[in-house]
Amino acid sequence: MTNTTRRGELTGPDQESTSSPPDPGQRWRVVAARRTDTESLPSRLRTGMALMAGRLATTTSKRLRLGSGGIIGGRVAMALRPDLLDRLVADKRIVVVTGTNGKTTTTHMVAQALRAGGDSVSNATGANMLDGHVAALMSEPAAPYAALEVDELHLAQLTDRFQPSVILLLNLSRDQLDRVGEIRSVEASLRRALRQAPAAKVVANADDPNIVSAAIDHPHVTWVSGGCRWKHDALNCPRCGAFLGELEGDWECACGLRRPAADWTVDSNGLVAPDGGVERLSLPLPGQVNRVNATFALAASTELDLPRNESLERIQRLRDASGRYGHTTMAGRDVRLLLAKNPASWLEMLDLVAENERPLILVVNSRQADGHDVSWLWDIEFERLAGRTVLVTGERALDLAVRLRYAEVNCETASSVQQALHSATIEHSAGPVEIIANYTAFRDLFAKRQQH
Repeated sequence: MTNTTRRGELTGPDQESTSSPPDPGQRWRVVAARRTDTESLPSRLRTGMALMAGRLATTTSKRLRLGSGGIIGGRVAMALRPDLLDRLVADKRIVVVTGTNGKTTTTHMVAQALRAGGDSVSNATGANMLDGHVAALMSEPAAPYAALEVDELHLAQLTDRFQPSVILLLNLSRDQLDRVGEIRSVEASLRRALRQAPAAKVVANADDPNIVSAAIDHPHVTWVSGGCRWKHDALNCPRCGAFLGELEGDWECACGLRRPAADWTVDSNGLVAPDGGVERLSLPLPGQVNRVNATFALAASTELDLPRNESLERIQRLRDASGRYGHTTMAGRDVRLLLAKNPASWLEMLDLVAENERPLILVVNSRQADGHDVSWLWDIEFERLAGRTVLVTGERALDLAVRLRYAEVNCETASSVQQALHSATIEHSAGPVEIIANYTAFRDLFAKRQQH
């Protein structure tokens, strides 16, 4: 089944819908509206001009080093052809990925898995709203598969335009409260998005009560379980507000919302598929969080009937996702770049750096894309860094330094990452340096890495 279903269109397996009475024994399914060749010449020319203008804008942005072109290209094209997205998704099998954390990495994994069935395109730059989707799709319009990262507040806008083949719901936690708002409003938006896509297949996190609440009423849900590391945003039932208590294992609320049985499970030993098959995971990307991301990607490819072994092999080749977890050289030092943008993702990154005693640089900004409010710093268990060599920088370095002082973590402040790398504290140490940065700080560091 393709993804371009328009609501209400039904056909039999081998024929188009007609006015003839249906055969009671006939099995029916939702299919995509067939494309016709009746589009007028002026309309085709307008589409072609929109694509050329969008590609030109993307290329210009890249050559002038103004950005990746992942937004401006789509914005220009849509200005000339507002319905361009509807045209680009026709005849494609599309997997969309949303959630608070892990979207970009999981989208990279999904794109890899989909290539087991043919060419796949994705918005690899992380431009995750409609203009970014158009920019990605028009880069390779003939590809039969697409993996699209979607901002959690924009999923409803997307499913109002078309129904994806598969929707992945990773997790839901506090993030950019001054832009996104509280979790309950995001959960309600996700629930509305799924109501608009009844024919899509949903792969959802069985361990996150907020995701369960959003997905439980959908008719086609596959559940993934990999544990709930960050629990502070899921202590109360998203439906009635009652206290849920301990989230390890099965949980249940008096209102009836409960943890569903998992179809896929994953732990440090590997994953178990719905058919009982056991797969070992050998991922270049570290941590349980990426084992869970890989399981979501494999589940998506399985929903599209792609060969599981080849899909998993392709997922396991991924070594870098738009700079996340990547190694580079800065100021003559080998550094590993880690992205953490909210309490849940900071917890995961602190788990990773706890595996070694390398020098650590923390970078925090508070621009619009980060959220101006950094009070969430006080929700992070920085006490785990006691006894570690830590330097802090970024626009909110002093806020972070105060938080570390209360956590009894000795730290130094620096005016920039470059200055931090040249500090006596780090210059006298050996081996790689860990850098954990929030969104815009990470983006700036990754851009410098690409320039080199």
